[in-house]
Amino acid sequence: MFFVDAAHFVLAPFLGYLWSLTRLFIKAPSGRKRFNVLGALNAITHELITITNDTYINAQSVCDMLWKIARLNLQMPVTLVLDNARYQRCVIVKELACLLNIELLFLPAYSPQLNLIERLWKFVKKQCLYSKYYPEFAVFKNAIIDCLQKTHSTYKQELDSFLTLNFQTFKESQFASY
Repeated sequence: MFFVDAAHFVLAPFLGYLWSLTRLFIKAPSGRKRFNVLGALNAITHELITITNDTYINAQSVCDMLWKIARLNLQMPVTLVLDNARYQRCVIVKELACLLNIELLFLPAYSPQLNLIERLWKFVKKQCLYSKYYPEFAVFKNAIIDCLQKTHSTYKQELDSFLTLNFQTFKESQFASY
């Protein structure tokens, strides 16, 4: 089982925590370039498969991901857990998944808390973006790539405790009455 989602990292200031009694100027990059990562996170091993670009994530990106997963030659059924992005629900993606014998399991709308890879994106943002200044896009992009490549080595122990299969769900809606 793989949890799939795209992250769009923007070269812009991300403040971690800031408390100041006086005005403080913080260096910030100019422009708003984006580095897009479509990731598939193995639910058990936490290995990460990525497709990256500087333009857009679209149906072709998802198809490339499907081919990458199919080439792993896993000897068991493969299920991808996805959100409801249009480029993931389109006919092209569904037909290719069927051809490759990959099951697509779509999460309910507006439920990112049920997608394990969202926790990974939060970790990457904390490691690479919060309170960091990158003078140019190439350095920014390399920092993210480096972090993603270290998810199964340097950061493995930390991520193993963070990427557990514990999800909070609600069986029935409960409303507080006043």
